Amino acid sequence: MALDPVDVVIIGSGAGGGPMAFELSKAGFKVVLLEKGPHYQQQEFVHDEILNSRRNFFMPLPWDEPHLFRPGGKSKSGDEHPFKHTNDGWTANCVGGGTVHMSGYFYRLKPIDFRLRTELGAVKGANVADWPITYEDLEPFYEKAEFELGVSGNAVPHPMREPRKKNYPLPPLREHPMAQEVEKACKSLGWHAIPTARGILSQEHQGRAPCTYCTLCGSYGCEHGAKASTGAALIPRALKTGNLDLRPRCMAKEVTVDEKGRAKSVIYFDPDGKEQEQAAKYIVVSCTAIESARLLLMSKSNRFPNGLGNDSGQLGKNLLFSSFGESRAHFKVSKQKERWPWLETSREPFINRSCQDFYWMPDDKFGFRKGGTLGFMWTHPNPIFAGAGLAKRGKEGVFGKALKERMREYRDSRIMQFEIYGEFLPTDGTYVMLSDKAPTKEGKVVTDKYGLPVAAVTVTRHPTDLKMSKFLVERGEEVLANLQPDKVERIGESGETTILQGGTCRMGKDPATSFLDADCKSHVVKNLYVVDGSFMPSIGGIPVTLTIAANSFRVASRMVERLKKEGK
Repeated sequence: MALDPVDVVIIGSGAGGGPMAFELSKAGFKVVLLEKGPHYQQQEFVHDEILNSRRNFFMPLPWDEPHLFRPGGKSKSGDEHPFKHTNDGWTANCVGGGTVHMSGYFYRLKPIDFRLRTELGAVKGANVADWPITYEDLEPFYEKAEFELGVSGNAVPHPMREPRKKNYPLPPLREHPMAQEVEKACKSLGWHAIPTARGILSQEHQGRAPCTYCTLCGSYGCEHGAKASTGAALIPRALKTGNLDLRPRCMAKEVTVDEKGRAKSVIYFDPDGKEQEQAAKYIVVSCTAIESARLLLMSKSNRFPNGLGNDSGQLGKNLLFSSFGESRAHFKVSKQKERWPWLETSREPFINRSCQDFYWMPDDKFGFRKGGTLGFMWTHPNPIFAGAGLAKRGKEGVFGKALKERMREYRDSRIMQFEIYGEFLPTDGTYVMLSDKAPTKEGKVVTDKYGLPVAAVTVTRHPTDLKMSKFLVERGEEVLANLQPDKVERIGESGETTILQGGTCRMGKDPATSFLDADCKSHVVKNLYVVDGSFMPSIGGIPVTLTIAANSFRVASRMVERLKKEGK
């Protein structure tokens, strides 16, 4: 059914879509916000590990809505690797998207991230490109995003610090005494431990309650609204304007075009499974890099037979994740409590320390120039996750008495970890296509519960990434060893974080090598915008949620100007 036209339709309500809905509705424009997931209320965010982490509360079940993943290159038999069904690559399907269950580690990119090609040079086998905007262009919108979402922290001086006009709008959260020990360890190595800013309120802010220090941030929604999710911080205020029509449980299947090749409408399935068509002057896509590429590739027409706006063939290319590695330090409380009594008595959940001394390197002595960030934290307290990990650890799994012994040791330990967030170089071998281009050996096309082709993702890691991530893991382990734990355990050094995504609709000045212009507007379809991480030519060495939100505020400001001019 065709619905009355509005000014703007936004698809997706997370870090990209939320700020757009907030700014456009606040400016007086009629906005429809389509979200494929439910609109959870605060009382629905409960501390249930089964519900949150092992069911489809946030992520769809892989048999309902799979993604297909495969490594690039050839197998031993000389054939391409087969695709495997997985739910990797989803962030969250609900109002607020991945910002609802994120841990809220909020960093800014550095000026060098915007000009990697110019500053560090080309990398063979990688599609390294400068951004068409600068850090200075984005800085005021970082400031705006930090205030509107509510970010706590303290921007101390350090060698890799980005330029700032203001400190964070809220003071730091309370910290565990281990934070000071991490600082001492880094200092003894000649490095700098800096406070980690968090998208979590340390005090009341814009009518939202502060953190209660429950320890369950990552993988859980906040029952107090203290987390900087768009669902808590922005969308409720946008709804109060009366200009936002929020439609949860609505799955977009196609963006249509008119005879002039302009985006005309969004066809979607409503909560009852019926097709609806919502026309608008402007259409903003913000479904995550994988899902936005999928939607646009599905949006075919006589004018765009290869996907909406895909004249250059760049749609779905240069997919980015974040390079990932992790190690853990085990401190037996029974042995260490004389040295550090607070290991037994303090239950403050936050260490909130990072190290960025290796964010970029002065030369390629270690095989890479662009590095990343080490973030130090306590391990997640999920007991089922911990028990399953203990049972599977090692070459052979254990159960019964052996598992009980591991559990006793676990209960006597405080476990600190670091995660690395490293550059993930864009390559021709990491991309998204539709499953109708990747049928199974039997010739069957994998579809989702709506009958639509799913995203098929190929991942080819650049060897430079792996040198970099191994180097960062080794540096993190030096910090852990300096703390004299009972054991240091390396979890991994060559992974990728698939919930941190970018690149499939990269922005640039040249329409032949990019999909979007500097305003995140399609080079070809002049009323189509993409504002999730898809726009990013590079992923940086940080979690990119704050950058996506800041850029969305930037793009929204440009759209407001454009809409006001057209309204005259």
